[in-house]
Amino acid sequence: MTQTIKEIQTRIKLINDLNDPYLETLNVDPRKGVQDLLKRKKKLLLHQAELYRAYLERLNFDHQLLTSQNYQFLAGVDEVGRGPIAGPVVAAAVVLPEDTSDWIEVNDSKALSHHKRCALAEVIKQQAKAYAITSLSPSTIDRLNIYEASRLAMKEAVLKLGVNVDLLAVDAMKLDLKVDQVSLTKGDQKSLSIAAASIIAKVYRDQIMIDYAEQYPEFAFDQHMGYPTKQHLANINKYGFTSIHRQSYGPVQAVKHYYGS
Repeated sequence: MTQTIKEIQTRIKLINDLNDPYLETLNVDPRKGVQDLLKRKKKLLLHQAELYRAYLERLNFDHQLLTSQNYQFLAGVDEVGRGPIAGPVVAAAVVLPEDTSDWIEVNDSKALSHHKRCALAEVIKQQAKAYAITSLSPSTIDRLNIYEASRLAMKEAVLKLGVNVDLLAVDAMKLDLKVDQVSLTKGDQKSLSIAAASIIAKVYRDQIMIDYAEQYPEFAFDQHMGYPTKQHLANINKYGFTSIHRQSYGPVQAVKHYYGS
């Protein structure tokens, strides 16, 4: 007896394998509705397979670092907020749990939607063996410069972990710590622990900027997160710079009046 499209839709939802024989039987069904269902399902399964492949690469990368010299604990470290002209720089460090089966979608934070980052950040914070987040103010950035402020924030995140890590995987930096380190270009794409750190740092900083948007509604910080967008630069020129703007940065230095003055 031929199944209805609704019956096929119900069954196809339960399939998690591209090689499932049921999908093969649908190939010969001439109904357009069935072929549309099949096409969408195959596309979803291919996407999930690619996510899992990339997840395994990142997980295996960290595992190989750990086993290279019998290290016990690896912390992935990353920062967010080097490019903005307002707001803090935020760093995070993450030690993976033994079971990362819920971390398949953990990737470079820039490749994820805000909604997905927030959901994954909760998973990471609940399941990580250890994690820490630090934030350094715009005034500290102005005093040190953004590169040194980023290094300091990352160092402080590691020191806050509460775990004696013996190896660090750091995104494109070397930290002033007496711990073995691997500095990686685009580390948040290669290492699961760095990717996790990038996510919780990004979510933490975004929330700070969303809160600032309520304090300074004219600047729409919740839309650009402090980055020098055309809108942001126009608002600085119109309203002046605020206490959260980085006064060592050229676009802010060019503005001569303070917000509210």
